[in-house]
Amino acid sequence: MPIIAIIIFLGVIILFSSFFTVKQQTAVVVERFGKFLSIRNSGLQLKIPIIDRIAGRVNLRIQQLDVIIETQTKDNVFIKMKVSVQFKVIQEHVYEAFYKLEYPHDQITAYVFDVVRAEVPKLILDDVFVRKDDIAIAVKRELNEAMTTYGYDIINTLVTDIDPDIQVKNAMNRINAAEREKTAAMFESDAQRIRIVAKAKAEAESKKLQGQGIADQRREIAKGLVESVDVLNKVGINSQEASALIVITQHYDTLQAIGADTNSNLILLPNSPQAASDMLNNMVTSFTASSIMGEQMKNQPKRVKKTGNHSSLDYNPSDTSNPEEPAK
Repeated sequence: MPIIAIIIFLGVIILFSSFFTVKQQTAVVVERFGKFLSIRNSGLQLKIPIIDRIAGRVNLRIQQLDVIIETQTKDNVFIKMKVSVQFKVIQEHVYEAFYKLEYPHDQITAYVFDVVRAEVPKLILDDVFVRKDDIAIAVKRELNEAMTTYGYDIINTLVTDIDPDIQVKNAMNRINAAEREKTAAMFESDAQRIRIVAKAKAEAESKKLQGQGIADQRREIAKGLVESVDVLNKVGINSQEASALIVITQHYDTLQAIGADTNSNLILLPNSPQAASDMLNNMVTSFTASSIMGEQMKNQPKRVKKTGNHSSLDYNPSDTSNPEEPAK
């Protein structure tokens, strides 16, 4: 009985060891007595126990390998580049991938190093950033030519990072900042020039209008002075006395206007010893002229205006006729 149980037990183990499963996107290499027998794909598979064995499993999914390379550019700048290689095993070439190449990652890394260190030293640092896609294409082309023989397909290669030396990076940042500051200064200068031109045009227009206003004001003042002198001449005041009277009147009008301003702290003082006597003489002259003008106006004949049952007196300095005489 024990022997039969042992035989049954061994038979069950051998039966179960005859079956094995293969996962999706995976290939299994089966050998018989150490020699390649077949490649099994996904699903439930059968092999002869003890005679056949599973030599290995090959992943058919897309894989990614990140390679970091330190190299030098044409302008003697050391940079670190990160190249990501996406690859997979060709399903029809599982035999080559399993038996011809033992360490595929090391092989891919070696080819990436070789291509990058051949392409980057031809370029200056700025061109490395601009032409990184060209470098990736060159890496992919070289890898495809080399790895297809071993049953590998290179799906894509990407230059995912370019890291210059820290000092070079700081210098590049300063250059970029200087360029942006230069552009900003140019825009600010243009804006300042536009504001200055606009302000100058406005000031020119203002000065023009101000000049026209001053000219009109002086013209009206001149007309008023002429009329004032004519009126004073008609009452017997000569031109010199009339001019002195007008000047004194304007002088005191100016003083009155200054004194009327409550916020003014202006104090007027004579600037020469004879200023006081000159002011007194001018005042006496103006008062004398005013008295003469008043006497002349009193001595002018009166004209009676009759309006209905009322009458009024009207002075006419230019009329020398007697109002009591009848009109001829």
